[in-house]
Amino acid sequence: MALAWGALGVRWPAPGKPPLLSFTPACLSLSPMHRVVIERDEATAIVQAAGELDAFAAPDLAQAFDQVRNEPRVVADFDRVAFMDSTVLGLIVRMARETAEAGGAVRIVLPSGSARRIFEITALDRALPIAETRSTALAELGRSG
Repeated sequence: MALAWGALGVRWPAPGKPPLLSFTPACLSLSPMHRVVIERDEATAIVQAAGELDAFAAPDLAQAFDQVRNEPRVVADFDRVAFMDSTVLGLIVRMARETAEAGGAVRIVLPSGSARRIFEITALDRALPIAETRSTALAELGRSG
């Protein structure tokens, strides 16, 4: 339950005080199993996902990708993803292809771990522009734009 409360933006300021509520309008998912958020960094849209990304989470990720469809630079940050299935892989490939076809640039953040391993097994780590960290991805996009 604590994760769901955190996802809703409930903060406990001090013992004995009521919680402060804050809502992030760009938060597209409130599931305790996954989270998808859109952030902005200057001229770059950042889709940050966390948790387990499977067919259940795919609609939230697809909605986020649709919202950044016309952005010139997109970072898909999967730093906090524990698992992703083939449905999500397909969404990532489609987003990267559509962004590139529209003249945009994409970086996918995948540090070492299980999420990166699925990219290595499927050879997508050689077909898509991967960065180890968000700061590396943003720096690379800054040089490309």
